[in-house]
Amino acid sequence: MVQTQGLLFRQLFELESCTYTYLLADTETKEAVLIDPVLETVDRDLKLIHELGLNLKVAVNTHCHADHITSTGQMKKRLVGLKSAISKFSGASADIQLSEGDKIKFGKQYLTVRETPGHTDGCVTLVLADQSMAFTGDALLIRGCGRTDFQQGCAEKLYQSIHEKIFTLPDMCLIYPAHDYLGRTASTVGEERKFNPRLTKNLEEFVNIMNNLNLPKPKKIDISVPANLVCGVYEV
Repeated sequence: MVQTQGLLFRQLFELESCTYTYLLADTETKEAVLIDPVLETVDRDLKLIHELGLNLKVAVNTHCHADHITSTGQMKKRLVGLKSAISKFSGASADIQLSEGDKIKFGKQYLTVRETPGHTDGCVTLVLADQSMAFTGDALLIRGCGRTDFQQGCAEKLYQSIHEKIFTLPDMCLIYPAHDYLGRTASTVGEERKFNPRLTKNLEEFVNIMNNLNLPKPKKIDISVPANLVCGVYEV
């Protein structure tokens, strides 16, 4: 695997929603960012951050999740100076409203925001400065992609986002999604361009696939979405 010099990286997993949380830090300054943290694992994540002696600067969500509640609101109560971040098109409250090309800096490292709507209007992909890693949220999954049948979903928009904003990254760029349900932890841009069974199709075929998935709605959607619109501090 690619290892960027001066970068500490940890991939964490939440079992119920099969969500990946990602911790990245500058090894010199100890400044860190956390991507897609989950409420149920807030204690685990804060413990790891403390053990590693990190200064968490930003907790960012790749979109307004429907299958779990974010822990960013709770973390802000427990870490002085922590800022939350999410796309300005998400409709959610946060300290930082992200737009195309914005940089989330931590020490000498940074993530660049690429807007990748389609699963929701507020989906972003976060790309490490050297383009060795991309955190794709629910836009691009390993051998799949996010559903497009709720929360402003649009199959045409998702197809365009992935092909224009993610598949234009280097072949060896590692793909780290927000979820995987089969135990896979990472992929690459080149792999997904070649093997993704949905995104190797043309646009018309892709839209037809997405319109006929017939998936049940997420069990927690009626709780998660209202909570995540207010940084996860919604009183159920």
